Amino acid sequence: MCAHTEKRFNIYFTFLLLPFSKSWIYNNNSCPLISFYSTFYAASPPRILSIAELLETAQEVSRMTIAHEIVVNQDFKIQQVNFSPNSLESSVKETLHKAFWDSLKEQLSASPPDYKHAIKLLQEIKEILLSLLLPRHSRLRNQIEEALDMGLIRQEAEHGALDIPKLTTCILGTMAMLCAPVRDEEVRRLRDMSDPIQLLRWIFRVLFVMKTDMANFTIQSLRPHLQDHSIQYERTKFQELLNKLPGSLDNTTEWLRKAAAEITSPPTSGANGSPTPDSGRASRGASAILSPTVVLNQGYMDLLHWDPGQEYPETLLMDQGRLQVIQSQVNQLMVIASVILVSSSVCGNVLFNSPGFVDKLKRVTQALLEGFKEALFDISNQVHQEVNGMLQQLGYLALSSDKSASLRGQIRSIADKDNAVRNIIEARIHLVLSHHLSPSSQDSFKNLPRGLAPIEEELLDLGQRFGSLIHHNRQVFGPYYSGILKKLLLPEVEPEAGINSF
Repeated sequence: MCAHTEKRFNIYFTFLLLPFSKSWIYNNNSCPLISFYSTFYAASPPRILSIAELLETAQEVSRMTIAHEIVVNQDFKIQQVNFSPNSLESSVKETLHKAFWDSLKEQLSASPPDYKHAIKLLQEIKEILLSLLLPRHSRLRNQIEEALDMGLIRQEAEHGALDIPKLTTCILGTMAMLCAPVRDEEVRRLRDMSDPIQLLRWIFRVLFVMKTDMANFTIQSLRPHLQDHSIQYERTKFQELLNKLPGSLDNTTEWLRKAAAEITSPPTSGANGSPTPDSGRASRGASAILSPTVVLNQGYMDLLHWDPGQEYPETLLMDQGRLQVIQSQVNQLMVIASVILVSSSVCGNVLFNSPGFVDKLKRVTQALLEGFKEALFDISNQVHQEVNGMLQQLGYLALSSDKSASLRGQIRSIADKDNAVRNIIEARIHLVLSHHLSPSSQDSFKNLPRGLAPIEEELLDLGQRFGSLIHHNRQVFGPYYSGILKKLLLPEVEPEAGINSF
């Protein structure tokens, strides 16, 4: 990436970070910036960093993380922090705000008025208005500078001639010109306020919303440019972080080492001989070709059944939240498909050929999936009720006591890790998702494995999201994976410089 492009991105990200970074960090769990930084730093060897180095490193991580978020998350946008009404944070915020505005009211009501706080507010309003301008708004910039000339305002305040209503009218006129159409009504309502304190308070609120709108507009404008350069940008920033915290890829190395060991280990099976989710790998066994691509793909698939207590690879921390969501959704789809498969095997095709019945069971199961073992208990009862209800509609007898017990028991046993249906369905889901690791494999995979038809739409969406994340990660961190895997697979060969294609 050229220095000019990187400088331009840094300017964009500085604009985004200054007013919004805290709200974004705490409100976007899909991209845990604090977790990324703390985990990365914890994984590095002990080293004392100065405050300046810590702040600079945190800012670089912020920029890299936001750049990544903009590229991989098409719905990403800046959002304001919304504390719970009864939370401590909300109480402290309201108390401080009330104290400030009460103090301002007291100052302006004094005789003569004290304009010290009011001048500071007007200065902040001016800065916010100027920050909303685009480079082409030179005329409007001059108008704001002239209308909110802070030197003149201070002189008027000293002589008791400061006309706050006149200034707020000018401010509202500027806001009306700069705001998005969706904010027109909010700005119009401000014109009806007569209390100067309330008016200033609401001007600040609307200005913050307008600044959020501008930040999100900047994000949308930046996205196409960032997508063209994001791979090199993220890699450059990541390398800068490594340079400050050397030896910080221990978790990534261990992740790939385990993936290589799994490929060469014998296939595993459940207690009843059924395959486990990882035993359906195409490259398992002694005859497997232990290539870097095979090992890396296995590592990516391992993320779908990641142990919560296990440290995440440093190269995947920015996507940890998204991958955990995908892992959870894989588990949900496994339960839904297993429940439907068990129910159809117990009840036969009469019910499951009825229009809409499979979709109904799917919705019932999905609605109850808040736990796992506990959920399956409730699901088994609800499915039994739905089955008997449909049998009655079709003019058939309800399930016998033996079949009822079998249906409930088999659904509840899906909670067992060695359950045959669960393991088969999970292995088939993983097989489908593995074909999304590369676009060429995805195109060649046409036939959906048996038992997955009820979740085909969800599985396709999940596979596309999973594949998109993996493809981006592979492009950014390919050189690091290449170096690590060469050391793991060919320890006697000196790693070559450059980027290997996975």
